[in-house]
Amino acid sequence: MESSVATPPPSPPPAPAPQKPTKDAIEGSATWQLSDRIGLAICWALGLLFCAIAVAIIVYLLIQGLSYLKPSMLVTPATSGFSQSQTGGFSDALIGTLIVGTMGIAIALPVGVGVAIWLVEYGRPAGLARLTESTIEAIAGIPSIVLALFGTVIFSSTALGFLSRTSEGVVFGRSFFAAATMLSLVALPLVVASTREGLNAIPQHVREASYAVGKTKIATTRRILLPAARPQVATGAMLGLGRIIGDTAIILVLLGATQNFAPVGNTFPLNYLRGAGTTLTNFVYEASPTGNLNQPQKAYAAAFVLLLMVLALNAAVDVVHRRARKVGTWSH
Repeated sequence: MESSVATPPPSPPPAPAPQKPTKDAIEGSATWQLSDRIGLAICWALGLLFCAIAVAIIVYLLIQGLSYLKPSMLVTPATSGFSQSQTGGFSDALIGTLIVGTMGIAIALPVGVGVAIWLVEYGRPAGLARLTESTIEAIAGIPSIVLALFGTVIFSSTALGFLSRTSEGVVFGRSFFAAATMLSLVALPLVVASTREGLNAIPQHVREASYAVGKTKIATTRRILLPAARPQVATGAMLGLGRIIGDTAIILVLLGATQNFAPVGNTFPLNYLRGAGTTLTNFVYEASPTGNLNQPQKAYAAAFVLLLMVLALNAAVDVVHRRARKVGTWSH
């Protein structure tokens, strides 16, 4: 009697290894039509042109700035004189730039973050939210000279006379308060856009997990969402600060064309903030060959300092983005 032995079932064939796409399978520009190749060449040419222009500006100002910039210019205020060696430096303009930038971003940052949180997390009523978005977009497209004229109307009113110089009931409306307030509108769209981008990048399940453990919407926003969107908030703040310190029209109209501080009163620091002053952009405008001062060497030196400040802000933005990428991204 023969014993039957059960034969094991045949093993399934091994799965084929994934094949890497060959270079021939990837479409190259050699297979494109002539019009597509021309378009690609134009894009390359424009990109290289923009890079060449930026490098030319930086190198030219670097050479001119290092040639004329002296350390004494950074600590000496502007004075009257017959030659450029007798007219001092631009320390008041440098300090004025720091004051305007600090005050402007101090106004724009909390307002911009608050508006972005309301648009992303609440957005009610919907009609008001759409109107707010349209208003922010409109502010981003309004020329700064229009904002300056609007600020003149506001801060020249009697109700806001305590913020600027007044004489016999006439309110001049020129002060650091007025300039910083209108400059904050220049930075506001950048802060709102960057903060909204950071909040929208956070997955919805993160919010739902916070609600599941009993956290309120306000607590979730304050303790989870805002810390997670901190890199984008910092990016918007630095970009907005760069726009503030680079503006000229609002400075000329609302801060005055003086090259030194003109304090009002005796109470420090309100006497300086209520008075007129200057910034680096105003100094460069006035000291240029076509300006009233006609001091081109100092104009190049001040422009070089302003360029260094802008490049430092751009480098800080890049550092924030790199650190945010190292931490990681949200996984949906």
